[in-house]
Amino acid sequence: MKKLILIALLICTACNLDEQETTDPVFCTEEARPGLEISVKDGINSDVFLVTGITVVATDNDYTETLENITNSNTFVGAFERTGTYIITISGDGYETFTSTIPIIVDKDICHVITESREYILQSN
Repeated sequence: MKKLILIALLICTACNLDEQETTDPVFCTEEARPGLEISVKDGINSDVFLVTGITVVATDNDYTETLENITNSNTFVGAFERTGTYIITISGDGYETFTSTIPIIVDKDICHVITESREYILQSN
């Protein structure tokens, strides 16, 4: 189901050159880009990235999304092609729940969102 949604998002977000009135057309890619890239580290050993058992949630007013971990990486991504002002909440077994106090503002250019990357440190209980 997620793949179907991603494919639909790709189709919907492609730029339409017929609507652009310019002598220098912009050729947009059809890929869906994440608005958020979040990595999480351990508070005791800052060289250790946390992935297993970690939940990262992005909230923008009434919109809430649980970010997905990219397979074989230390990064959680989400808010694909969605601008907004996000508060991040991170939780995991054995760690204090963290909620960001400074929102992340995701903006866009002519074709895609501009990905915002952040790294957070979780403190153990």
